[in-house]
Amino acid sequence: MKLFKEFREFIARGNVMDMAVGVIIGGAFTGIVNSLVNDVFMPVLGLLTGGMNFAALSVRIGPGEGDVLSYGAFIAAVINFLLIALVLFLLIKAINSLHRKKQPVADDSPAMQICPYCMSEIPIAATRCPHCTSELEK
Repeated sequence: MKLFKEFREFIARGNVMDMAVGVIIGGAFTGIVNSLVNDVFMPVLGLLTGGMNFAALSVRIGPGEGDVLSYGAFIAAVINFLLIALVLFLLIKAINSLHRKKQPVADDSPAMQICPYCMSEIPIAATRCPHCTSELEK
């Protein structure tokens, strides 16, 4: 019963729920990027290379029907990966810039003080030094 309770608390944490939402959105986003690559970029890339159909690019490596190396599909997968990586990079960069802007402006009042007994740096609101345990005068 304790294991079930710990598992329930673990699942209810925000980080796990955020990760689950991220995985679901990532799956939906992958479909959009696949469509973008296969339906937009690959035909345009084919036109730029003289009407070449990248999805049909392959090399026969044996006499059998299935002995074909389809490297055109690999090229599409690489382009797909690069687009996903680029979008994620830009998204993370935008989120990081928002976090930097939200940081509070530091005021001029000191946040730390020096303990008069052991000369260690301690928080200004401390009433007892955590290093030497001396009581501090206010």
